[in-house]
Amino acid sequence: MHSKIKELAEAHFTEVVELRRHLHRHPEISYKEFETTNFIKSELDKLGIPHKSPLETGCVGIIEGGKKSKRVIALRADIDALPIQEEGEAKKAFLSQNTGVAHCCGHDAHTANLLGVAHILKELQAEIEGKVLLVFQPGEEKLPGGGRLLSETGFLEDQGVEAIYGLHTSPSYKPGVMATRKGALMAAPDEFEVEIKGVGGHAASAHKAVDPIVLAARFINAIQTIASRSVDPTEPVVVTVGKIEGGTTYNVIPEKVNLLGTVRTLSEETAELVKDRLNAIAKGITESAGGGYTLKFNKGYPPVINTEKEAQTVLASMSRLFGEDKAVKRKRPVMAGEDFAFYQQHFPGAFFFVGSGSPDSDSQYPWHHPRYNVDDGFFKVATPLLAALAFDHK
Repeated sequence: MHSKIKELAEAHFTEVVELRRHLHRHPEISYKEFETTNFIKSELDKLGIPHKSPLETGCVGIIEGGKKSKRVIALRADIDALPIQEEGEAKKAFLSQNTGVAHCCGHDAHTANLLGVAHILKELQAEIEGKVLLVFQPGEEKLPGGGRLLSETGFLEDQGVEAIYGLHTSPSYKPGVMATRKGALMAAPDEFEVEIKGVGGHAASAHKAVDPIVLAARFINAIQTIASRSVDPTEPVVVTVGKIEGGTTYNVIPEKVNLLGTVRTLSEETAELVKDRLNAIAKGITESAGGGYTLKFNKGYPPVINTEKEAQTVLASMSRLFGEDKAVKRKRPVMAGEDFAFYQQHFPGAFFFVGSGSPDSDSQYPWHHPRYNVDDGFFKVATPLLAALAFDHK
């Protein structure tokens, strides 16, 4: 079976690459993936694969196997793009045609890959035991997360899903390599918004004002101690301020400064500890100077926690297809977040990374960089591996 899958993946390789390039030219932001959804549905229609639409965008293809069984396996791809202006000479032939929107996180490759898997599974339909669901999910990049919304519909549970698998491009690995681990693989990406309130005034008379810019600087410096002094050093945590906004000109002390930041953790307990420390630090710094603050902590996705059986299945499938040396067991999690975690709250499942970084295709930039690209070699592994999981899961 693995030989058949590899042969079919090779036969459809060029087509999958072209599908990816089409999707890359026509990106759509989260929850607005209407044309992308229509394109996916048209491709499934060509294959004679029926599909359902539990949400406004995205869809789920349904392949009924030739071997009757209650076994139901779900394979997931996310379809949304980022609100970012794309760059990159290597992508010149298929750059985004939508200004300010681009597939700079690899979701175009995920979608094209799952369509490639659809081709393979359709040709091997008679050999499939039970049913395979092809989940084309919207809104991974934006809260509350399409994974959460789809999970909450109950559609996958009604279909009887017993396990789910998903993947992501990875510029950290060369094409030909897959990496995953059992247990925690990715972090919970929470967000915080802080407004530092002061008293405005003339810059030449700063003693008559309460300068929120100075207070914001103290706050940013102080929260760096959360990881180093408040959290167990063996517990992974990231606290980052990504945006600061305040002031209007050279000589005016503003009334307020606004900050946006992210918190990455692998446990609810650590996330709550960080939230408490953010509040305590903001309160102490602002009140001691005669200012004030408001803090909003937005819960993001849960951490991605791979179940042991499913993670081992991925590693075993990769080893059978390409050799054990190509199946990397990660020692540590990645502190990025993924709404695939919501599925794992309902079903056993595993998420994994497939190498997509190569200097030849200028594809070693990190996720969300305007020059982000995916080496075509990604599909040499991703397509046959995801297809094989539809057979290898026991």
